[in-house]
Amino acid sequence: MNNEILKNISYGVYAATTKDNEKSTGCIVNSVMQVTQDSLAISINHDNYTNECIKNNKKFAISILSENVDDLIIPTFGFQTGRKINKFENIEKITVDNVDVIKNSIGYLICEVINSIETTTHTVFIAKILDGDVLNNQTPMTYAYYHKVKKGTSPKNAPTYIENKEQKQGYKCSVCGYIYEGNLENEPDSFVCPICKQPKSVFVKL
Repeated sequence: MNNEILKNISYGVYAATTKDNEKSTGCIVNSVMQVTQDSLAISINHDNYTNECIKNNKKFAISILSENVDDLIIPTFGFQTGRKINKFENIEKITVDNVDVIKNSIGYLICEVINSIETTTHTVFIAKILDGDVLNNQTPMTYAYYHKVKKGTSPKNAPTYIENKEQKQGYKCSVCGYIYEGNLENEPDSFVCPICKQPKSVFVKL
């Protein structure tokens, strides 16, 4: 199969957020589909902590991210786990119907799970939309924009992740998979991964 054809399917960039008891958590998702006027579906990897929390909580929010999204949001929600960190610690938020949403977003949808479908790697949650509002008049970020302009990569748990078996010369970020081409030793110790903002020490030589 030619995997290039999959890149022609349109995706967005969103943050799905929910609660683990009293702590808020979430992850970046690109597969959000409106099913009817008042329902939608999202796809989240089985290994994601957010998947577990949505199953327990039965409620989640979708924050629609814009092209000028804060630089901390995608690294925090896309490449770190809520099992280890408080994802909202440095992120401005508002609380709607007991679910935290990202303030620096176009807007949000509050959803209640009504059904789910298990695939080999992901859970597709089907949910009723309970509430929603516009917070900022901005341009939504598409997945194509994220890759071409932001130079972003797909986390291994993303539905669109395809392993790149082509070996490149340089250094690889062990957190998000970003490839630094060249000699990383020439970079100062303050260097961080441009995608997930992790320090120079997490890179491994290819």
